[in-house]
Amino acid sequence: MKRVQQLAHWGAFQAVVDQGRLVDCLPFEADPRPSPMLRAIAQMVYSPTRIGRPAVRRGWLQDRRRSGRGEEPFVEVSWEEALGLVASELLRVRTEHGPEAIFGGSYGWSSAGRVHHARSLVRRFLFAGGGCVDQVGNYSWGCAQFLLPHVIGSHAPVAGKVTDWPSVIEHTKVFVAFGGLALKNAQISSGGLGAHNLEGWLHEAVRAGCRFVVVSPTRADCPALLGAQWMPIRPNTDTALMLGLAHELIRTESLDRAFLGSHCTGFERLEAYITGRSDGQPKSGEWASGITGIPAADIRALAHLLAGRRSMLTATWSLQRAHHGEQPYWMLIALAAMLGQIGLPGGGFGFGHGSMHGVGEPRPEVAAPEMPLGANPAGRAIPVARIADMLLTPGAVFDFNGQRSTYPDIRLVYWAGGNPFHHHQDLNRLRRAWQAPQTIIVHEPWWTATARHADIVLPATTTLERNDIGGSSRDRYVFAMQQAIAPVGQARNDFDIFLDLAGAGGFADRFSASRDERGWITHLYAQMKASAAAAGIPLPEFESFWDKGHLLLPQAHKRFILMEGFRADPLGQPLGTPSGRIELYSERIAGFGYADCPPHPSWLPPAEWLGSPASTRYPLHLVTVQPADRLHGQLDPSTFTRSHKVAGRERVHIHPADAAARGIAAGDVVRLYNARGACLAGAVLDPGLRPHVLVMATGAWYDPVDGAAQALDRHGNANLR
Repeated sequence: MKRVQQLAHWGAFQAVVDQGRLVDCLPFEADPRPSPMLRAIAQMVYSPTRIGRPAVRRGWLQDRRRSGRGEEPFVEVSWEEALGLVASELLRVRTEHGPEAIFGGSYGWSSAGRVHHARSLVRRFLFAGGGCVDQVGNYSWGCAQFLLPHVIGSHAPVAGKVTDWPSVIEHTKVFVAFGGLALKNAQISSGGLGAHNLEGWLHEAVRAGCRFVVVSPTRADCPALLGAQWMPIRPNTDTALMLGLAHELIRTESLDRAFLGSHCTGFERLEAYITGRSDGQPKSGEWASGITGIPAADIRALAHLLAGRRSMLTATWSLQRAHHGEQPYWMLIALAAMLGQIGLPGGGFGFGHGSMHGVGEPRPEVAAPEMPLGANPAGRAIPVARIADMLLTPGAVFDFNGQRSTYPDIRLVYWAGGNPFHHHQDLNRLRRAWQAPQTIIVHEPWWTATARHADIVLPATTTLERNDIGGSSRDRYVFAMQQAIAPVGQARNDFDIFLDLAGAGGFADRFSASRDERGWITHLYAQMKASAAAAGIPLPEFESFWDKGHLLLPQAHKRFILMEGFRADPLGQPLGTPSGRIELYSERIAGFGYADCPPHPSWLPPAEWLGSPASTRYPLHLVTVQPADRLHGQLDPSTFTRSHKVAGRERVHIHPADAAARGIAAGDVVRLYNARGACLAGAVLDPGLRPHVLVMATGAWYDPVDGAAQALDRHGNANLR
């Protein structure tokens, strides 16, 4: 047997290979709490869902029919024929319709490796070949990515650059987590990780005397080790709670008006809204209680707890993944500004704690390995969540971040990496939209719903079947990802597939920069080594790194405190906002004229919540969460993941009182539905929920009963409703 160093988004491991076959995945020795998801890797490598050979949908192969996607069988073809079909389709569409008729689709979780990072490669390939329509933003924190620059001049804090845990442990007295601190979410990091540290940081904070408050409709977001106060809020009402806290700070004059005057702009208008002078409705604790379901006395008590103590306010990414999701993020910053602790050690605000590994890790300023994309000659992109809108309504006008544009007319979709039939918000609608393009090409190791809805499917290798280098800007480890086994079936790596296609198109050197797989691995390492040298950190030569299999960057010499320089010198180190200060009222956003986004944080009731008119017909609110036993939809067919399902379906957690009112027992198969769609799920009774709230993990593979507009999903995919 041999052991080979490898890396996944949920952790590093040693691949154990016996006579050419992967037999086990052993956790990285330095990982204090390795993810149990490592057990599923070997199962997935040899899964019956693996795509063995290039395949073409029968109707498309016969006469280029669009109808039948997702239903017709596939015909296996040779690599030569498959690549010829792809090359000719790309040439035809570019020649007849131009680069704006090609959509480059991907999502960034396909591989922890950076050379074979499919999202980077498909864009690099299409850009080098003349351009395409790209995507901007992401499903994880896309709303915050475009709001925060207007408020604080950068979206870096939502990407993980927040006050580090050592500073929190040393200084923070009260830590309030809106959306929770679920340990299961910290199993993963884009680009992989060497050591799961969040639980350790939390233990240290508790031992140091930090008090935790968790605001979430489910107790599962509140790890028992915290001994935290749980505030079971109605979903999507966090902004109202923050406004109630702010009102109490104003009422008791417990706010830092000096900081608001020197480092912020627009507070006087926000204060008029909070006190009710501008609209006649004071945002008092009683008002907030009526919306959130949290007693007014508890709201006032939390405000008093925060005032005068070193406090850290944080919000999970999930809060901004909702209707009016920009409001809780903006109001969190406003509340932190009112407390006056932004830029102080252990104080202020942050985003993403409890959303992914690496948030708050004390990592030095060294670039992580990253594949360059090149420029997109087409210069066109759509917001990442607008795929169905684009395909269904070409030429339609849309507004985005203060700009007005039109959707392109897409004739060809080229998708490599990621599964839109997991990420997208209304899969039955996406399936209808997916019928519009003339051709859909997909790279994929497994027969996901995206592959099943394609015309041409090219089997791609897994990380075990190629060499790579992995590392994240949120983690101090960098790993050599050494090929452990030969490709399964006729799978090929994405780089080689694109290189052959680039050769057919006459731009192989532009795509590859005259480097092969090994050349790119060493090039990315050299770039990282130069970045480390600039920070005064010597790294070993490449061959030493490759032989050892990993390296560990030192902890940052200086504690990172978000906005520390700005606090110390707001004139000399201004923010990137128009005023150079924190904008609690944004003239720029006011200029957009958006009726659904006022120029200061506000309570805007979502279209659907437990206080909306729709709740009289649909009285339960479904909250979807990241699963504990897979990453998004990855690993879902594994026996490891399926062992946690109920009756072969995704679990839905139901409060016992809500279950009893409907005659539901644990283990029953239930139908979840609303006006848009329905799915089946297995019932789990959970007293740790706020009543009338359901909780269900995302990522079950989309499995509709038929092609109807509102088809029932058999497996438990939540993105139908």
